[in-house]
Amino acid sequence: MLALCAMLGALSFLPLPQVWREGVFFGCWMSVIATAASVHLVRGIRPGAALALSLNAGVWASAVVRLSGSRLDLVKALPCVLILWPASWVVGRHATVAVKVVSSWVIAVAVLAATLQLLPVTPGYLPDHLE
Repeated sequence: MLALCAMLGALSFLPLPQVWREGVFFGCWMSVIATAASVHLVRGIRPGAALALSLNAGVWASAVVRLSGSRLDLVKALPCVLILWPASWVVGRHATVAVKVVSSWVIAVAVLAATLQLLPVTPGYLPDHLE
């Protein structure tokens, strides 16, 4: 959690061009897929890999926070990290089936959200009627 928060705080002040917006959201969804898929590993995840996934999540989350608006969004994003405590409690209670089911749903939603960016724009999907 500390690695994620440190990366989120450190990189959220870097200026990013708005043209990277779609790529950053796509990368964030790919990061969500990789992180959620890590619970399906048979032997679990090693501490070094967990640290790498945390840093990866921090990079993409800070890029999304930076491109979404003001720096005050960082203050709103940091409390979302607190969901890791109940999640670690559930994993510690050996409720692995429930965690794997929820992570499978998260993967499915992330795949759908990521592929929406790859589909061609159709009428009604974007506010093209304003042009």
